[in-house]
Amino acid sequence: MKTGGQLIVEALKANGVSRVSCVPGESYLAVLDALYDSGIDVLVCRQEGGAAMMADCWGRLTGEPGICMVTRGPGATNASAGLHVAMQDSIPMILFIGQVQRDAREREAFQEVEYRRAFTEFAKWIGEIDDARRIPEFVTRAFAVATSGRPGPVVLTLPEDMLMDEVEAPPAKRYTRVESHPGQSQVETFAAMLKEARRPMVILGGTRWSEESVAGIRDFAERFHLPVGCSFRRQMLFDHLHTCYAGDVGIGINPALAKEIKDSDLIVLLGARMSEMPSSSYTLLDIPYPSQKIVHVFPDPEELGRIYRPDLAIAAAPAEFVAALRDLEAPAWPVWAERTAAMHDAYLKWSTPPQTGPGDVQMGPIMDWIEENTPKTAIFTNGAGNYATWLHRFHRFQAYNTQAAPTSGSMGYGLPAAVAAKQLFPEREVVCFAGDGCFMMHGQEFITAVRYQLPIITVLVNNGTYGTIRMHQEREFPGRVSATDLVNPNFVAFAAAYGGHGERVSKTDEFGPAYERARASGKPAIIEVMLSPEAITPTRTLTQIREKA
Repeated sequence: MKTGGQLIVEALKANGVSRVSCVPGESYLAVLDALYDSGIDVLVCRQEGGAAMMADCWGRLTGEPGICMVTRGPGATNASAGLHVAMQDSIPMILFIGQVQRDAREREAFQEVEYRRAFTEFAKWIGEIDDARRIPEFVTRAFAVATSGRPGPVVLTLPEDMLMDEVEAPPAKRYTRVESHPGQSQVETFAAMLKEARRPMVILGGTRWSEESVAGIRDFAERFHLPVGCSFRRQMLFDHLHTCYAGDVGIGINPALAKEIKDSDLIVLLGARMSEMPSSSYTLLDIPYPSQKIVHVFPDPEELGRIYRPDLAIAAAPAEFVAALRDLEAPAWPVWAERTAAMHDAYLKWSTPPQTGPGDVQMGPIMDWIEENTPKTAIFTNGAGNYATWLHRFHRFQAYNTQAAPTSGSMGYGLPAAVAAKQLFPEREVVCFAGDGCFMMHGQEFITAVRYQLPIITVLVNNGTYGTIRMHQEREFPGRVSATDLVNPNFVAFAAAYGGHGERVSKTDEFGPAYERARASGKPAIIEVMLSPEAITPTRTLTQIREKA
C-alpha cells in the first residue's frame, strides 16, 4: 500500500526524472513528502512562472520532459506563462498542479480552477487523476504525449485528498518514445527534387534534434554544398562559421537572405513550423501556396500543410530524416555551390557588429569581446526585448545545445533558463542576456541561483525603458512617450543583497574587466551595462525613428 504522493514520485523515477522545479503548496504536501528521500533534486523557486520556465529549459536542452510542480489557483495561473512558452516552442514539459479535494469540486472551492477548460490552449493534454491507482498510467501517458509528434507541455492535476489515499497500484514503467520515419519513396522523391533544383535552401528549426542529427545535417549540407538557415531562436542547430551557413530566418532577417529565400526554387523546411516570426509575418513565402517548391519534414502530420501547402510532406522527426540522407549521392560540384559561398559571406558581413553609436557604452565592441572570450560551448539564454538583437544577430553559435530562448517572445525567460541550464550543465559557462524590463519579470530567481550555488553571469542591458515597445511607440506616435519609461533598482546593490556579485559598466572598455571579475567571483553575477536609450537598435536611434515617422 502506497500513498498517491509516493506513487507520483515512483512514476517520475521510473520515467528517468532526476530533477524537478517547484514552488511548494499545501495542495500537494504528500508529493513533497515523497520527494524528501527520493533522490530527486528539488529546485525550490520563488515564483511559479520562473519554475515553469526552468522546466521548459530542461526539456529544451535534454529532449526529455522538464518537470514542474505548483499549487492550485494562483500558483497554476502564474505557471501558465511557462506553459505558453513550452507550447509555442514545442518543448516537452509536464506541469503537476495540486487541486482541491474531490468532494469540493464544482463548488468554486478555495483556489479552484477547472484546468481542462482554462488551459486548453496552453497544453497538448490536460488530465486529472481521480483514482490514485491510475497514477502510473496517467504519468507514463503524460511523458508519451509530451514527447511524441510535435512535443509540448502536458498538465496533470492532483486532487489533494487523492494524494493521501493509500492504494495498491502496479509499478510504473518507463514510457515508450514514438518515432516517425520517412518512407524510402519519399527519400527518393526528395533526392530527385534536389537534383532538379538550381537555387535550393534548407531551413532548420523545431525540436527533437540531437547532437548526432545536428552533425548529420552539417555533413549532408557539406557534401551537397547546400545553404542552410536556422529559424527564429534555433540558431544552435548549425555552426555559424561553417561555409554553408546562410543566417537566421527570423525577426530582423538579413535583407540579402530574405531575397535569396524568395528567389529559391526549392525550400526544405526541416523540423521548422515556419510560423509568424521566421516567416516575417507570413510575407517571406506566399501563403498558403508558395511560389517555390516546398519539402516540409515535421514529426507531426497535423502540422504538414497547416500553414503552407508542401509539394512533398514527410512526417518524420529531424533525426530520422537526417539518418535517411546518409546514403544520398552528392554531385561533384552542384550548380548552387558558388551561391552558397556568397550567402555565407553575406552572413559574416551582416553579423559583424557596428563599433559606434550614441552614448558612452557601445554594444558592438562588447559583443566582439564576448565572442573572443567565451567558450563555444557556453550556453546563452535570453527573454524578449530589443537588447536581445545584439545576441540574436551578432553572436555566432557554433555548437549544439548552446541556446535557450523563447520563440514566443516571452519576457523574463532568460534568468530562470540560465538557472536551469547551469544546474543541468554545471561545467559549462552560462550567460543570461536580459534587459532591465525583462530581468525584473523574474529577477527574484537570482536568489535561486545563489541558494544552489549556480554561478551564472547575467549581462543586464539597462536603458531605462521597455525598449521594443518604445521603438514601436516612437514610430506610431512620435514624441508621445506613454507607459514605457522605467525606474530601476541599483542592480549592483541588488546582486550584492541577494548574495551574488555585481558590476556596472558605464564605458565600453569597462566591460571586459567587469566580466572577468564576475567570472572569477564564483558567484551568480550581474553585469549592469548602462546603454543609452537612444541606442534602440544596432543601426538606428530613437531620434531617427521618431524623425522618420
